Amino acid sequence: MTLDRAPAPDQAPGSGRAPARVPEPAARGEKITKIHGTGDAKVTALDAIDIEIEGGAFTAIMGPSGSGKSTLMHCLAGLDSVDGGRIWIGDTELTALRERELTELRRDRIGFVFQSFNLIPALSALENITLPMAIAGRTPDRAWLNEIVVTFGLADRLHHRPSELSGGQQQRVACARALAGRPGIVFADEPTGNLDSEAGSEMLRLLRRSVDELEQTVVMVTHDPTAAAFADRVVFLADGRVAGELRSPTAEAVLRRMRRGGGQHGC
Repeated sequence: MTLDRAPAPDQAPGSGRAPARVPEPAARGEKITKIHGTGDAKVTALDAIDIEIEGGAFTAIMGPSGSGKSTLMHCLAGLDSVDGGRIWIGDTELTALRERELTELRRDRIGFVFQSFNLIPALSALENITLPMAIAGRTPDRAWLNEIVVTFGLADRLHHRPSELSGGQQQRVACARALAGRPGIVFADEPTGNLDSEAGSEMLRLLRRSVDELEQTVVMVTHDPTAAAFADRVVFLADGRVAGELRSPTAEAVLRRMRRGGGQHGC
């Protein structure tokens, strides 16, 4: 399957085309610091990281084990606290919120896709998709819900329970659930980690389509260069710091960057 890539750079002045609008960041962090342990066991997982996540784009975060990539995603998503620095989702400072406010922000403005689909066996596909909104007491936007269902090919499976769905169909339900509440941003934590190559490719195509066709913002943590090649931009981490980035990546380019160190700090 051939996937559309990011638009070409703007034409030169005088070409007759207006410059492309630069989207507002969907998330950003300033001097994000996270420390695990104390004394001799103290480890700086994130070392004063500055990062911006572009709205309406697919960003992959990569790095070796222990580089801080999963910790960074958990902090950006409000799943883990920070020991220093500030984080925003849109124009809301996540790090200034009380626990109840943070819970509401995660529920209403952030979508999650995990390695395990976390579908409720007793609920239908449609009930699983709309569960977060049901818990929040919100009525789904029917037009948006229908667009997601059609985009992910689930129209004839909405009343089936997870046990009656194939693995690929369960993937689609998990992605649809993450998008159904129209979140400002979707975080995917190693979403292909427990999948075979065919199922993993299907999951990545779903995330890519959510950006291209539904104008979603996606942030994915991965260790796989092939998965990273579905993104618009790859951010490399090493030793808790940003070690460089790559735009319009290919699997080969990502692998080369990782082999030579991913950037000035190594990767």
